[in-house]
Amino acid sequence: MARPGSGVLVSVNGLGYPPQNLARVVVWEWLNEHGRWRPYSAATCHHIENVLKGDVRGTVVLGQVDAQLASYIIDLQSMHQFRQDTGTMRPVHRNFYEPSSAPGKGVVWEWENDSGSWTPYDMEICVTIQNAYEKQHPWLDLTSLGFCYLIDFNSMVQTNRQSQRKRRLRRRMDLAYPLIMGSIPKSQSWPVGASSGQPCSCQQCILVNSTRAASNAILASQRRKLYGGAAGAPGATGTLNVVRQSNTFAGTTLWSPTSGAGIEQVQSPLSSSNFPCSPALPSLPLNNLNRPGTQRISMGTARGAIPPGVPALPVKNLTGSGPVHPAIAGMTGILMCAAGLPVCLTRAPKPILHPPPINKSDMKPVPGVNGIRRKTKKKHLRKGKTPEDVVRRYTEKVKVAPDEDCTICMERLVTSSGYEGVLQHKGIKPEMVGKLGKCGHIYHLLCLVAMYNNGNKDGSLQCPTCKAIYGEKTGTQPPGKMDYHVIPHCLPGYLEAKTIRIVYDIPAGIQATEHPNPGKKFSARGFPRHCYLPDNDKGRKVLKLLIMAWDRRLIFTIDTSSTTGESDTVVWNEIHHKTEFGSNLTGHGYPDPNYLDNVLTELSAQGVVEDNLKD
Repeated sequence: MARPGSGVLVSVNGLGYPPQNLARVVVWEWLNEHGRWRPYSAATCHHIENVLKGDVRGTVVLGQVDAQLASYIIDLQSMHQFRQDTGTMRPVHRNFYEPSSAPGKGVVWEWENDSGSWTPYDMEICVTIQNAYEKQHPWLDLTSLGFCYLIDFNSMVQTNRQSQRKRRLRRRMDLAYPLIMGSIPKSQSWPVGASSGQPCSCQQCILVNSTRAASNAILASQRRKLYGGAAGAPGATGTLNVVRQSNTFAGTTLWSPTSGAGIEQVQSPLSSSNFPCSPALPSLPLNNLNRPGTQRISMGTARGAIPPGVPALPVKNLTGSGPVHPAIAGMTGILMCAAGLPVCLTRAPKPILHPPPINKSDMKPVPGVNGIRRKTKKKHLRKGKTPEDVVRRYTEKVKVAPDEDCTICMERLVTSSGYEGVLQHKGIKPEMVGKLGKCGHIYHLLCLVAMYNNGNKDGSLQCPTCKAIYGEKTGTQPPGKMDYHVIPHCLPGYLEAKTIRIVYDIPAGIQATEHPNPGKKFSARGFPRHCYLPDNDKGRKVLKLLIMAWDRRLIFTIDTSSTTGESDTVVWNEIHHKTEFGSNLTGHGYPDPNYLDNVLTELSAQGVVEDNLKD
């Protein structure tokens, strides 16, 4: 099935370098908003390396190799990716792996996302998965890498160990990543172009020139303020305010002050006359190409206030609503700020998360819904029901097994279960086969027992093929309370109706036996959480089903946050809510004409359906 080999990551962190005669595979990566380094494709990395060979201080136009990346360019001097339409900047770096690893062989591991498309794993995870695959391990636990997932190579499925959510994964072959020889160069060892020349007037050079000029102005301003002091006099003293570079040019504050003093890293200005179509001019030594993480800069003084009587210069169209390109507007603002000119930025509208203040007397019960509060019930258990009893309850014994695969163990149904020797249950032999009552899908009975043991053990069973639920599915939501009432305000798109407000409140606590790390503390960020529904017939139906889902502990779970990357914290559990009251800037608000139908579908997938409602 697989070839022997290893894919050990070559650690390159500035503390030491591999031997000079060692070949290494280069993977370029960018830092996303969750603090994860995401790899560019192999073709993109080849393109970046080719530009790097010709001009170590150059600019890489990613749209030349991938049309989907047409908005992005990389500046090799500052090691940042710049998005032209929004002005967003993200750090990039080079990572190095052994030639025998997944990127060296062109192996890509991907998981299927909610939209049905495929997303590649982070390269570190991809290398780990490929190592286990080549060693013919039947499964791989990613807990050691900080992810609560189990990879099953037999069924090619990724399972969330806490929520039991399964996603398909696949292994495909692609172009191998670029291979280099020799030691990893330090910043001072890179050659500096000595030829001179003038930039041409092509559209690409004009674009690069604009980006370079903006970056150059920022960095030059930083150096003046860092070293200049009072008229640049040596020995000038004073407290240094450490500031972090903003991730975006447009529509936000350029600098975010933090406490502390001293210099952590200083970035050199860029050469403003270095273009794709012309030779490079000499400039200051460039920064280390292998430097990871976000850079920090020290400034001698904070930005001063605008003097009275000095008119602010407006920079419009940061939201893309006018004739001027938003990136040009953003870079204009940066240049003006760097020159000390006051700038009045046109900011994007802020989301309206909450309604106006409401008196308690104005909060009314929801018509047709009993009560105004629910508390989490204890875990639903079917006492006295063994895994064998649960499986037999929902299946019919098949005397003659069809000649097809069991999609749990991937063995033929006419042979013994793949869990033979691993799991034993009285009355269930490895070769016994059963058919689920409602959907008719057929599995080894021992495989169904193994699947049940790996789940919530709540007396319910879910078909791994069609996701049909047998019994009442419950979750692992920690204790808390759910309040719901009507408020006298309208949601966008539902001006004829008042609003149902739901308030979830879950405190931090200790994980129970059904959670990922029993006995360990879990956090609960962002509570109480306010959610909104229109007070109409469909909105009330959704509320009733949400109350049922709350009682079954399905609204929240304990897992790793996809937003912050924090582990052992309370997160939403695949039932989407609207948390934005008066706008839809985040995608979690109104108007959204399809939301109520979509959430009904999500509730149905959890076994929460209208047939279960009691009149």
